[in-house]
Amino acid sequence: MSGAPELPLWAALLVSFLVLAGAVITLIGAVGLLRLPDFYSRTHAPSLGATLGVGCILVGSMITFSVLQSRFLVHELLIATFVTITTPVTLMLLARAALYRDRVERTGSAPETDPEPTELR
Repeated sequence: MSGAPELPLWAALLVSFLVLAGAVITLIGAVGLLRLPDFYSRTHAPSLGATLGVGCILVGSMITFSVLQSRFLVHELLIATFVTITTPVTLMLLARAALYRDRVERTGSAPETDPEPTELR
């Protein structure tokens, strides 16, 4: 088995820093999930940690494979785009579901929807 590919020192240091920073940021988001007091606060920390942490790791991956293959690779940009789009959308859907649940628990019944508008005569 051949060993790990040789990265130049500057690339290895930069990639190491980015991957480590991404892991620490994601860990902070996960700890925030456990430590924050209510549901709404708990949804905020992991979404920020996931977006920024994954971003750092993906930039490190882009640098690694671009240096090793001597051409600019952007496959990770597609991953970053999907993570950046889906994480906030998921957060909003979870928060709306929790707000609906809180309203139902407070009033004892589901909130009524707006009646259909009547036609103008």
